[in-house]
Amino acid sequence: MKNTSNARWSALLLAGSLLSSCRSPEAAKPNLELKTEEDRALYGLGLDIGKNISVFALKPSELELVKLGLTDAVTEAPAKVELEAVRPKLMELARQRAQAKSEGEKQKGKAAVEKAAKEAGAEQLPSGVVVRSLRQGTGASPTQADTVKVHYEGRLLDGTVFDSSYKRNEPASFSLQGVVPCWTQGLQKMKVGEKAQLTCPSEAAYGERGQPPTIPGGATLVFDVELLEVSGK
Repeated sequence: MKNTSNARWSALLLAGSLLSSCRSPEAAKPNLELKTEEDRALYGLGLDIGKNISVFALKPSELELVKLGLTDAVTEAPAKVELEAVRPKLMELARQRAQAKSEGEKQKGKAAVEKAAKEAGAEQLPSGVVVRSLRQGTGASPTQADTVKVHYEGRLLDGTVFDSSYKRNEPASFSLQGVVPCWTQGLQKMKVGEKAQLTCPSEAAYGERGQPPTIPGGATLVFDVELLEVSGK
């Protein structure tokens, strides 16, 4: 699981612009059917945009305002605001709501980490990471300088799978110096052949920013990891 940081604010503004141009009023009608490949592709575009603006956590009444702006843009009705004038407020709103959502995720994560640490056979590291062996291994343990080959599945606390080498049917290889701290620390506690569950507080995973749209800011993550091979430094 690579450790990358994404500044999403410009992308959120792009998503907002796309909302103003990619759909027609027909899409607002209920019971639409996805009859063609083009229908499915356009629906997928809507899903993608929706995930990218999920940071706003829109209330029903706010969603209606977004729909109003969409309709005015599509029908070329006179705009009720100057778009460039409201962009700074849009940025501010995104940051505020992302921070609020992150705090909520961290509260849920704290409870999940405490629960995981009480499981039989669990070991909690100083960083808060919890390592629980699911199947013992007999091989060598990697060091931070090593490259490893693993199979893994990553989940949010609600069970949503956001990444899986099993689904790709292809193990992943990477240096332990190039992944999130949870993996760097947790894998060193494992032996080749072992399968373990890592519970990763946000501070040892993707932090305040997360990895939108799949991983919220402040999210605690759970990984099932099989250590297949330590291939050297």
